[in-house]
Amino acid sequence: MQSSSIRLLQIDFHLRLTVLLSVFLIFFFNIYGLFSLVRKRLSEIFLNLIVAVANIFIAAMAVTFFMREFEYSRYVIIYSAVFGFILLALWQYVMHQVEVKHLPVPCIFIAADKKEQQKLTEKIRKTYGLEKSGIKLGAPSNHAENIKAIEQADIILIGESIPVEHKEQLLRLANEKMKMVVLVPTLYEISCNKMYLWQIDDLPTQRVSRMRLTLEQRILKRTLDIIVALAALIILLPVMLITAIIVKLDSPGPVIYSQVRVGRFGKEFKVHKFRSMRQDAEAKTGPVLAGENDPRITKFGRFMRATRLDELPQLINVLKGEMSIVGPRPERPFFVEQFIKEKPEYAYRHNVKPGITGLAQIAGKYNTTAYDKLVYDLIYIQNVSVINDLTIMLQTLKVLITKESTEGVK
Repeated sequence: MQSSSIRLLQIDFHLRLTVLLSVFLIFFFNIYGLFSLVRKRLSEIFLNLIVAVANIFIAAMAVTFFMREFEYSRYVIIYSAVFGFILLALWQYVMHQVEVKHLPVPCIFIAADKKEQQKLTEKIRKTYGLEKSGIKLGAPSNHAENIKAIEQADIILIGESIPVEHKEQLLRLANEKMKMVVLVPTLYEISCNKMYLWQIDDLPTQRVSRMRLTLEQRILKRTLDIIVALAALIILLPVMLITAIIVKLDSPGPVIYSQVRVGRFGKEFKVHKFRSMRQDAEAKTGPVLAGENDPRITKFGRFMRATRLDELPQLINVLKGEMSIVGPRPERPFFVEQFIKEKPEYAYRHNVKPGITGLAQIAGKYNTTAYDKLVYDLIYIQNVSVINDLTIMLQTLKVLITKESTEGVK
């Protein structure tokens, strides 16, 4: 009788654990984009899978810690994680091969000026899954040619250099032909992304978003920042202590490097980092962005930058309210002045607190242009939410082991 009740308890436990693991799998597969394999290299898929399975394993260990109905070996979860990864990797590999074999090579129509056409063509040739695409180039003012090109194309790529009236014309033509439209956004399009009905008598108008957070968004974001920063400091304290010791032994100079950066509403503050460069790195040159294979970076500094260990002291900035976990990366006043002169809309990114990580960091590369990073930042500001912040935090784990995300400017 006792053995049968124990068996029933074990079955009940594993059924509940199976449900939890299924929820975790759906959640993390969605976060790391594993339900869609289109235009992804196998190496990227397997990297996403490793990080997803690791997160599922950690979540399962945390949940089972509180499930003490009976004693069991946690090696069961370790074995299931290993075998689960192998089976999922095989499934992902088979589905990837099926998609590669059966997906047709698209034809892309690029509507932009000559300079932007060249840039977009280069980007397409570097994008896995699109590198073999047929490309047609079109002038926005040539209506007859555009109709013919849109009919033959699968994707209509509209550049930021096109006047608004021509964009409307191209969009209308593409919709009539039921083609996919991809837009390189300007500040105007980003601002129009989130608009609200605002009536003047019986006239329907739309109020454009001011690209600022509401009071509710600021409260929720600040609460999440405090919880995550405190938890991260407690968990990572041993790592930070070891890092500090190695920095001190690696090269002469202070362990912590503080530097003035521009924060919310243009207010300056001191950001804290583990020192990754020589003490006199800018004594002769003045402010200079880090370059690829920069000789000023120390041996251990290169490792810290690759793993983002140098950013950990910024958790203190988060607790002080100067930074957020997620947001646009803070820049130095010298570079901010230059960027604003070139692109005045750069100032909009200071409508929110700067962050340790952000959309530009997980979607772009270290050497992505300042303007393209600005576009990512403005898109983030327009779509701030707790869910988006948590998604970016989890996707940052993958970025930490991606080499191209830590390269310097070229």
